[in-house]
Order: sequence, then C-alpha cells, then structure tokens
Amino acid sequence: MAHGYESGRLDLPFVGICTFGKYPLCLDWDRIEADVAVLGAPFDLGTQWRSGARSGPRAIREASTLFAFGHAGAYDHEDDVVYLPAETTRIVDIGDADIVHTDTLQSHRNIEAGVRKILAAGAVPVVLGGDHSVSIPCIQAFSEEAPIHVVQFDAHLDFVDERHGVRFGHGSPMRRAAEKPWVTGLTQLGIRNVSSTAREGYEDARRMGSDILSVRQIRRLGTDAVLARIPAGARYYVTIDIDGFDPSIAPGTGTPSHGGFLYYEVLELLSGLARRGRIVGVDLVEVAREYDPAGVTAVLAAQVLLNLIGRMLHARAGGGGGAS
Repeated sequence: MAHGYESGRLDLPFVGICTFGKYPLCLDWDRIEADVAVLGAPFDLGTQWRSGARSGPRAIREASTLFAFGHAGAYDHEDDVVYLPAETTRIVDIGDADIVHTDTLQSHRNIEAGVRKILAAGAVPVVLGGDHSVSIPCIQAFSEEAPIHVVQFDAHLDFVDERHGVRFGHGSPMRRAAEKPWVTGLTQLGIRNVSSTAREGYEDARRMGSDILSVRQIRRLGTDAVLARIPAGARYYVTIDIDGFDPSIAPGTGTPSHGGFLYYEVLELLSGLARRGRIVGVDLVEVAREYDPAGVTAVLAAQVLLNLIGRMLHARAGGGGGAS
C-alpha cells in the first residue's frame, strides 16, 4: 500500500488520523481488502476491580504511531529480514466495535460481528482490548471456521466457570473457549502466583485439554522445548493479556502480577509460533492508560503487535528466519 512518500504525503506519526500503525482506515466493514484488519474492542465491563481497559484501543493506536516511520518496512538486522514491507503489506484499521454501556452481551455480540466481517473478508483479525472478556466473542466468531488451538500469554488462568452468576467476565474467557467444539486445545503460558482461578479450575483446564506453564517453567524449558509442546501445523488463535508481562515493563493494567515475561521471551515464542503453524487470529487485552503514566505499556503492546504481524505475514509469504 502507498504509505508515506509514495502517496505524495509524508504523513508523519504526529499528524493526521491516529490509526493503528498509521495504516489506512476502513469503516465500511463490507469492503475490507487486506491481509490483516485491526479492530478495537473498548469494553471493560467484565473487570472485577480496576477498570480502565476501555482506553486500551486508543492508547495502543496512539503508541503504534511511534513505529510508523517505516516507509521501507522494518528491517531486523538480527533476522536479516524486512518485515512489513510497504509494497506488499496490506493492513487496515476498521475502527471499533460498538460498545453499549452496562450491556455485556450486546457489546460482545457487536465485537463478534466485527471479527466475523474480518474473517469473511479473508483477513486475520487483530483485536485491541478491552478487558479479557473480549476474547469470548472473538473466539465465538470462529464457529464457522476450521478448528483452532488457543495460545494464551497471561499471568492468570482465566478459567472460572461462574462467579456470582457471572459467566462472561474477564476471569472466564479461557473456560468459555475450552467449551467450544472448534477449539482443539489450549496452551496457557505465563500463569503464576495469586491467580484468577481456584485449584478446581486448573484441574478442569487440564481435563479439557490445556497445557499450563508458568514463566519459571518456561525459562527452565527454553523456547524450543515450549514450542515443541504446541501442536505443529495447527491454526493458532493467540490471546495476549498484557499482564503476562512483568509490571516493571507493563504497569498499565488492572491486575499486575510480578514475575512476568520480558519482551524478548514473548517475541521469540510468537516468532516460533508463526513458523510452526498458521496464526489466524490475535487479540491483545487489558491495557489501561490510567495506570500507565509514561505510556510504556501501550508502547509495549504496539511493539509486540507490529512485530507479531510482521512475522505472521513473512511466514505466510514463505519466509524463514526470525527469532528462534
């Protein structure tokens, strides 16, 4: 896509419309022509205490403009690969799903409708949350697609069945995913310490097909051994809760948990995953601007997503390399 000098406009990050990565805006959901479509899901009514993740999509979009100088793509000298080359990269930002205040089910249906439009266009949905409950409608949207394996990066298991009558809060998305017949299994990475789920939830998760690893276990195993536990050649849905990262680099979230991932640990796993199978959907959730005074959490989220999208598209084009 023309993106910068080629279009006759410089369009530097601090001017113009603040779309994700300064990629084109497409508000007609019946005319999505792209390989990747970014959808905002500014919903945080599933939060149990520290709300604010409804600001996530705006914060991530704004932060993503920091990396929008790449008229010639993003050259990675370690991989010797130009990711996101301007001439072949087709990414659009389709805006946000409509959120109805106090109405979880209708808001979730609106998010699901947006993801279904992206899938119908043959694009990969990349959803900006919002709290982690937005994964529920995102994964529901894959009901007519081929089976998927869910790979989760998170501090919390999110496998609560029901709490105080609530089944669609941000403590339940992986339980709801495991119940879907089109979800063949889950790999849950980074789970640690004080958790969102009781012992019974861990037992249920393993019985329902989950492989659960903490950050410490992952560090002992190493990247290659962790990737080897994930089914090869599968279609992966990747959900990234920003609290999977250590709060020293990601303070802007409602439920920070010390002992988390560092940036390259996650990037290397995502890079390997993009080569091991096919990533068909992504969400990144729980960024809350209110707890992120320096903006570092939103920058981390944008950097992770742009690097992941670059590696996804490179792998789809038949490219090798990347962090191992």
